[in-house]
Amino acid sequence: MRIAELIRKSTTSLLTAAIVFGSVTVFAQDETNEAPVKERPARAAFESGLLFDAATTTLQPSKTLEMIIQHRFGTMDNGVTDLFGIWAPSNIRLGLNYSILDNLTVGLGTTKFNKMQDIQIKYNVLQQTRSNKIPVTISLYEVIGIDGSADDKFGIEYKFSHRMSYFSQIIVSRRFNDMFSLQIAPGFTHYNSIDSTMDHERISISFAGRIKFSPQSSVIIGGDFPLQIQAISEHTKEFNDNAEKIKPNLSIGVEVATSTHAFHMYIASAQGILPQEDIMFNKNDFFKSGILIGLNITRLWNF
Repeated sequence: MRIAELIRKSTTSLLTAAIVFGSVTVFAQDETNEAPVKERPARAAFESGLLFDAATTTLQPSKTLEMIIQHRFGTMDNGVTDLFGIWAPSNIRLGLNYSILDNLTVGLGTTKFNKMQDIQIKYNVLQQTRSNKIPVTISLYEVIGIDGSADDKFGIEYKFSHRMSYFSQIIVSRRFNDMFSLQIAPGFTHYNSIDSTMDHERISISFAGRIKFSPQSSVIIGGDFPLQIQAISEHTKEFNDNAEKIKPNLSIGVEVATSTHAFHMYIASAQGILPQEDIMFNKNDFFKSGILIGLNITRLWNF
């Protein structure tokens, strides 16, 4: 009896140990095999990939075609004589953007002034996440412009390369909450051919913001600030100090957006539409003269 009882107790102890060890092992395996939590991207900081004439970090899903109409009336300087610029000479751009990937868009456009043709590329390097583990979205943006003016505009030593201009930008945005988004973007502009009194290259800093006051409507504000950096200038400091300064392009307006449309109505100080034009040539002062009315319309199609 003692031997049988000893065997029974030993067997019970071994079974208990096996059950406990097995449970611990399974629990440890469950912890090891548990999939990491996938970071979800935050909602886009802006409703559209365009704000005034500036690109935002917003990209549409792959296989989306975006049609863009940008219109800038003339300045309001003559008042009612030309109906505050509506009857004055205006600038307009028609563009198409296509999302090849969720984070890569390419576009083509044509602009009235100087018959400018453009190729645009925007690529999202980093996407803000809802957990804020990644706190910002970062995009790389490039615009290649081709001036379609007559050959004699470029002098007697005309080459096709003289028509080319380039604008490169790094855009950093953050969606702070459902109401407020902000972005800042350093940029670099280069013209192959330009007036001898100007520099071929210029650095700039731009910003854009949105304050949403209803499910579809927002107040929008933006600015492009050309920087006079003597270290990259082709002229002396004395010459630059006496030259007419390139003015910032400031804009403020209202955006109304749906799932497929975005409409902007605003006032701005530059009549150029491509960013390199605004950075290199704007002479209008938002606070003195040269304010004009602008309109943008975008429309999306998914394929």
